[in-house]
Amino acid sequence: MQIQLPKYVTSGLHVTLNGRDATATFRTDRVSSGITDGPRWSSVVTNLAVGKNVFRVSGKEWNKADGVLEVTNYPLTGPIISGPHQTPFVCQTDTFKLPDGSTLDPATDANCSAPTKVQYVYLPKGAKDFKPMPATTAIPADAAITTTTSGKSVPFVVRVETGTINRGIYQNLVLHDPSKDAAPTPFAPPPAWNRRLLALHGVGCPSGWYRQGGVMGVNPLTGANITRLGEGYAIFTNTLNHPTNSCNAFLAGETTMMGKEHFIEEFGVPDFTVSMGTSGGAYTSLQIADEFPGLFDGILINATFPDALSIALAGMDAHLLASYFATLDANSFTPAQAIALSGYQGMKAFLDAANQSQRTDPIANRQDIEGYKPAVWNEVMPAALKYDVGTNPRGARPTVFDASINIYGADPKTGFALRPFDNVGVQYGLAALEAGTITPAQFLDLNERIGGFDQNANPVAARSVGDASAIKRAYQGGATLGGGGGLGSIPVFDDGAYNDAGGYHYQWYHFAIRERIAKQNGNADNHVMWRGPVQAEAAWAAFVTWVAATKGARLSINETDRSLVIRTKPADIVDGCWIVDEAKHATFVAERQTFSSKSDSTCNKTYPSSAFTRYAAGGPVDANVLKCQLTPIDPKSYPSFTPADLRRLNAIFPGGTCDFSKPGVNQTRVVPWASFGPAPENLVFDRRLHKTSN
Repeated sequence: MQIQLPKYVTSGLHVTLNGRDATATFRTDRVSSGITDGPRWSSVVTNLAVGKNVFRVSGKEWNKADGVLEVTNYPLTGPIISGPHQTPFVCQTDTFKLPDGSTLDPATDANCSAPTKVQYVYLPKGAKDFKPMPATTAIPADAAITTTTSGKSVPFVVRVETGTINRGIYQNLVLHDPSKDAAPTPFAPPPAWNRRLLALHGVGCPSGWYRQGGVMGVNPLTGANITRLGEGYAIFTNTLNHPTNSCNAFLAGETTMMGKEHFIEEFGVPDFTVSMGTSGGAYTSLQIADEFPGLFDGILINATFPDALSIALAGMDAHLLASYFATLDANSFTPAQAIALSGYQGMKAFLDAANQSQRTDPIANRQDIEGYKPAVWNEVMPAALKYDVGTNPRGARPTVFDASINIYGADPKTGFALRPFDNVGVQYGLAALEAGTITPAQFLDLNERIGGFDQNANPVAARSVGDASAIKRAYQGGATLGGGGGLGSIPVFDDGAYNDAGGYHYQWYHFAIRERIAKQNGNADNHVMWRGPVQAEAAWAAFVTWVAATKGARLSINETDRSLVIRTKPADIVDGCWIVDEAKHATFVAERQTFSSKSDSTCNKTYPSSAFTRYAAGGPVDANVLKCQLTPIDPKSYPSFTPADLRRLNAIFPGGTCDFSKPGVNQTRVVPWASFGPAPENLVFDRRLHKTSN
């Protein structure tokens, strides 16, 4: 807690907490050189009651009423803003491996709490892996020396703290010499820490439900993290920031908030905090940055998606199309026509996209298209807790919707999560029709029979109608990335990695992110994109230089945080692609990256972008219109249709077709620092107040 006093108050500070004198816990932090600011006092306040707490500040030279601040203290186990705890929830502390090979203790309560443990590791000279410290009283003779970005040369010894926060397992890591350094405090941080903080996130999503997680998504003691630690960066992470443990980015954001707070209480305020991640870790970085402005001062991502919902919704469209093809004679569409309808580069990429709808399907062992694997569970989940239509209809449902039911809300009849998927008015294959790739008869048959899904992902004849309230909350809570929250005011560096031919990590996802930022902020000038193979260290160097420049600058009069980020971007940090020659030498080509399948630029010739099923149906590249506004059918838009064709078209779309030039139904901006309970501030929705029959 910090207290900023008026300049004229120089002595006599008096602080009470819930009526008890707490003055002695505060110390002078700094004296401002400003005209009006006086001393600033800081304290790590302990012994707060769970619930409401009242601070009262007064002074001898105070010429006004006492300063009063009410603070609500929430349990370390949460929740604060993520809504009711997910149930069931499997604890895994007793299998979580610590650096010395031991494990955390078994959970002490139903919230998976376990005692905190601190261990030390060191990097031997010439080695690539850390070893446990045999003792903390002396540095091993074979310990390497590392030089930080601050120019300090110290033994390469890392303090690793492991404990539980928000029902997840967290770790804080930082250079610290226990043989001579004092125990860290926020007022005396580890001397080798460069005052920069790095958040790590894991990957994946399927199986990410109803468990604490027995591993981190990224081992903070391996790979490039060794380099970062040696440079003096501190690292913090949590098992709930690994989507394969918990595919719920809002919960990850709350966990990051609590984790960063705990780090600051132990080590002090960092100069800046950055986040990085690959795949699921990339979208976790994006969503947290957008939903919770201020937690991150920049993000570095690769192999990215906008969010897990975008993967699921694109997969549902592709799955409907694949299921439609499966009902037809093999000669009804040529392979080229089928690919054109899908939007993807080829059949393999198309089917891979279709199979990603498995994360929306709670029915295990469903017989479907090749490679389809619904209801993926981690082995720790007891069979008795799992949903089954016949034997356990009230069991835990393994879908991206049910994992985030606090945002989407529950169906009052079934208790299942409401779904935002909507394909009413979507003209599947529209681009192929307009290009003459398919006939009007094929187009009409496809749209007559495409159908939709029910809440159990069963195919049904009717189109899917997304729940309007769930759609609105998906935007408000950032379940679908908006780009208009905190993401618009920090450096966003996309370091590439694509697989348009093989599937999953498609290029269009990267351009969807850029387009979302641009639509919400007027442009995407705070977003830099490199295409091609990941250039990890080069990207890191450019990215962190940009962040440091931004954090080291001051806002000019009438300048926004966003304009500051754009103004301070170094001139040599620009869009481009890395082209690899036969000798595997990568050359950087500097040019603005654009979404195109044509050879209209050097980078697009090397890395042409394919699209996706709803884009091939006339949708925008940002893929963020969850439910379209409808417009009446205009016969002039279908010059090749006969009167009979037009009558058939009107029967297929009685309410009209999608007008993708307009925002989506209930499309709104993200609510920064939204709450889904119990915190009343910025409360969007509290599921506890909405009863269900389940």
